[in-house]
Amino acid sequence: MPKIAAATLAEHQAAQRRALVAAAMETLLADGAAAITPAAVGRRAGLARSSVYQYFPSTAALVAAVIEEAFPPWDTALAAALDGVEAPAARIDAYVEATLRLTAEGRHRAAGALLNADLPPEVRRRLAELHRATTEPLSRAVRELGVPDPDLTARLLGGLLSAAMAAIEGGADAEVTVRRVKAMLAGELGG
Repeated sequence: MPKIAAATLAEHQAAQRRALVAAAMETLLADGAAAITPAAVGRRAGLARSSVYQYFPSTAALVAAVIEEAFPPWDTALAAALDGVEAPAARIDAYVEATLRLTAEGRHRAAGALLNADLPPEVRRRLAELHRATTEPLSRAVRELGVPDPDLTARLLGGLLSAAMAAIEGGADAEVTVRRVKAMLAGELGG
């Protein structure tokens, strides 16, 4: 009988699962999504590959667990930044600033690596669903602002944010990037 490292078997299993997801996240950040395999993740977590299958029946299930872990901290930080901000233009401003600051903190790396990965269709669908939920506060604020063609405007704004995030991840100064994006938006959205 294997030893358990917790008061109960359920607690031990929960801890093992968390360790595997953490190891998969580390693998993603170090080597990319393609490197997430039961063998690699098990090795990083100190478990045999066969033990990984007790918690995740496939590589896709392991990647899906990483996706589910990657988005909630980001969404929580965005919600905090938007809390109490009523005016649509001010919400856009707060969303942009929070997004770019979170990116500067390195908190977009996991999601960014996943967005660019070759993933199974069901995993890609879930990733798209979580990404849409993350961007919905921005889209809603743009719609409430009353600009012409708000869906197109929100998509274009998303493109600007993606470019700004890539610039920050590539070494651009976060403060300068935040100011530049806000200036561009003020001119276009009248904010």
